[in-house]
Amino acid sequence: MKRKREQIEKGRSEIMVAMEEISLVYDREDIDNKISTQFLLSVSKQLLRVLDNIGPTLLVLRQDIHQNIQRIEDFNAKDKSRSSSLIEIIVKETDEGTIRKANSCTRALIWLTRSINFTVALLGTLINSPDLTLEEAVEDAYNGTLKPWHGWISSAACKVALKLIPEREYFISLLMGKCEDFEDLKEDIRNLISMLQPPLDEMNYLLAKHELEKLKST
Repeated sequence: MKRKREQIEKGRSEIMVAMEEISLVYDREDIDNKISTQFLLSVSKQLLRVLDNIGPTLLVLRQDIHQNIQRIEDFNAKDKSRSSSLIEIIVKETDEGTIRKANSCTRALIWLTRSINFTVALLGTLINSPDLTLEEAVEDAYNGTLKPWHGWISSAACKVALKLIPEREYFISLLMGKCEDFEDLKEDIRNLISMLQPPLDEMNYLLAKHELEKLKST
């Protein structure tokens, strides 16, 4: 109760706002650990809010996330009966023989999962490695999550973007929003990562199970 009262008095961080929105879908996840399409979309949209705070330097990544969200939403609108969970989409496109095509929804799922991996890694690095600059933190997260699967065009664009990333303090101040205490922000980040890690592990496992985790960008 004390923590809640303090947040009301001080305001909420961007992380807490994102966490509250994700919780609305997270609480409805199936008990058999099927990851719903709506959950993935909710997480992706909220993480876009986080990345937006870095500014225009990650434009390529943000556009990629937005396009993949749109592709899945379009797919979902056409066939809700077979797109309520990630596994249903993968099975459907496997049956159709379209799973590895450049415009498949499965590829959108793969890249959204990788983008979530990247954002979780970035946020974790921010609170666990305070001596790193934001550029170093982004590069570290990128190298471990997205770079292995990017083609040379995407890699080159991200390399240029790294040189334009703002100061760490500026990014953190934007994430803090009306939250006045950096320790509160760190707690919010830990809670968000704790919320996302189990379903993220399940998503990564699902992709590996269907031998999709190593698909590269075209």
